[in-house]
Amino acid sequence: MYSRIARPTATLVRSLSTSSQHNAKVAVLGASGGIGQPLSLLLKNSPLVSELSLYDIAHTPGVAADLSHIETRATVTGYVGADQLGDALKGCEVVVIPAGVPRKPGMTRDDLFNTNATIVATLADACARHCPQAMICIISNPVNSTIPITSEVMKKHGVYNPNRVFGVTTLDIVRANTFVAELKGLDPARVNVPVVGGHAGKTIIPLISRCTPKVEFPADQLSALTGRIQEAGTEVVKAKAGAGSATLSMAYAGARFTFSLLDAMNGKEGVVECAFVRSEETECKYYSTPLLLGKNGIEKNLGLGKLSVFEEKLVAEAMDELKGSIKKGEDFVANMK
Repeated sequence: MYSRIARPTATLVRSLSTSSQHNAKVAVLGASGGIGQPLSLLLKNSPLVSELSLYDIAHTPGVAADLSHIETRATVTGYVGADQLGDALKGCEVVVIPAGVPRKPGMTRDDLFNTNATIVATLADACARHCPQAMICIISNPVNSTIPITSEVMKKHGVYNPNRVFGVTTLDIVRANTFVAELKGLDPARVNVPVVGGHAGKTIIPLISRCTPKVEFPADQLSALTGRIQEAGTEVVKAKAGAGSATLSMAYAGARFTFSLLDAMNGKEGVVECAFVRSEETECKYYSTPLLLGKNGIEKNLGLGKLSVFEEKLVAEAMDELKGSIKKGEDFVANMK
């Protein structure tokens, strides 16, 4: 089935060209940050975006002024501070949220919870009030908890639509494609590895058995490759030595997912991306699987599909951690004043 899916990387390349034009208002919340700035740059370059609304608690007017000089048609407006958040969101069809603090060496994604949970809950509340029909794409970690937080906040306002709330796990797919291509001497733009589960450590489950083109690895190499994909974020955190986490590759992945979503909203058929969403596919309430995207968000959840014995074991081993992270997010909203 996956061999028939168009490579989403081609979507990114095409979206940076000027061949097709559509009108979409997209907001980036956390636009001044390490992910937000390069993400906004990629969105500004796309003919799929006609209006770009940039929000953060500082520096956004400068970021917007800088980007507004680029010779592409998207108009850019910067909004700064809580009192301008509502204006930033009005009329938005897609909201991408990379806001929050980054990981530093020795931190897990879960260590970010207390700070980022509050930020995401505040921004989700604003989305529920000012653009309740928008597609919400959450990058802020820990995604395994921030998606339940976003969903529960939207429920409180009576505007929750599970087909429109996405945890952006695309960087796991991008990394899997790259690492497989490196080992096999392939063009990474032509490799597609579905990645399921969650978006932290052992909850990241690359389905190498379903890679297109088909690849095979000895057991020890497969185990090492899987481990590298799962801990690739930590690899970058360590390499940056206290200067941040994966920002540029995450901006690329966030843009790739946004462009796929916009393509599908514009009526393109057969657009498939993995994302962490409300799910009935496993015993977890939320789970990342390949999704067929459409005009109204998720058109069909394509499910886990056939797994190898090795992958079945990974899925089973990740369940408890994933359930715990989901509950932590739900409990956070339940206990909010």
